[in-house]
Amino acid sequence: MAHRPDTSTAVPVKTADLVLSGGGVKGIGLVGAVVALNDAGYHVGRVSGTSAGSLVGAVIAAANRRQPAGSQLSGDQLRDLAMSLPYRKFLDPVRTSRVPVLGKFWTAFHGQGMYRGDFIHDWIDGELRNLGVRTFGDLALDDRELPLEQRYRLVVTVADVTRGTLVRLPWDYRRTYGLDPDEQPVADAVSASMAIPFFFRPVTITGAAGRTSTLIDGGLLSNFPMYSLDRTDGKVPRWPSFGITVTAQRAAEGDGDPSLAPLIDLPGAPRLLENLINTALLGHDQTYLRQPSVAARTIVVDAAGIGYLNFEISQADRQTLYDNGYSAAKQFLSTWDWQAYLHRFHAGST
Repeated sequence: MAHRPDTSTAVPVKTADLVLSGGGVKGIGLVGAVVALNDAGYHVGRVSGTSAGSLVGAVIAAANRRQPAGSQLSGDQLRDLAMSLPYRKFLDPVRTSRVPVLGKFWTAFHGQGMYRGDFIHDWIDGELRNLGVRTFGDLALDDRELPLEQRYRLVVTVADVTRGTLVRLPWDYRRTYGLDPDEQPVADAVSASMAIPFFFRPVTITGAAGRTSTLIDGGLLSNFPMYSLDRTDGKVPRWPSFGITVTAQRAAEGDGDPSLAPLIDLPGAPRLLENLINTALLGHDQTYLRQPSVAARTIVVDAAGIGYLNFEISQADRQTLYDNGYSAAKQFLSTWDWQAYLHRFHAGST
């Protein structure tokens, strides 16, 4: 059993939990919004993330784990991290000797992904270690108001295609796989949540009973898990749970979505892949955002014109995403009223 840190549960005046959507490279917009919240005096309690949101969430959770001292990373440091993400290196092609010329496409069409995903895993692991985090035990919370399995600063959404179910890690490590969540590396869970089908190689996990499961991007099942950190005991929330999602505003009808630019020079496959994933992600987001209790507490970041698989993203587009996220959060906070939200949606809570 990993050592569970002796963390204080003292709550700053302005605490908020965060739910971060997926969105590939558009995740830079999530960072801009988080920095704006930090500048407005909010301290992040717990973070729930999917895909790109799990990467951003892991860094935020690690940076904020020493309460009540606050974040170990300043807003400028978070911005610099987002602006310097080595996205191009994330594309580490799978090597195959069977069809050398079509290597990565061969592996993609056989379900293994065009890219290994090893660089993503190692980069996340290195950044977290710099913040003193390796396993979920390092992100444990001593919060008696939470169910035992949920006492962590971070939870990431993953799809287990072997079992045909959505899993939330570290919450489901013990129940689903018979594994001690405190011993599981955070980078393993985050890289699984980012394993876009056919693009990145799936991640495997072997449970205590010896059964191996294949894990892929959780965004295809729940790209914006807005209710994941909400109370289920009928009591009034202790503090807000803000959602942050990056979206591509649709172009005029008939014009398509300008963010869906082909990335890979393989006729048919790139556009089909990106359109398929975009439809799944956009559908999930729109379903949630139509619900008043979600829309009222969600920061929507405009990421139109930037493809989520554009790992060649320019510095100018990075800056645009970051600025859009920061501006969206500031605009949201200018009208946010916690007491009014409670009165509207939790008047009957105990």
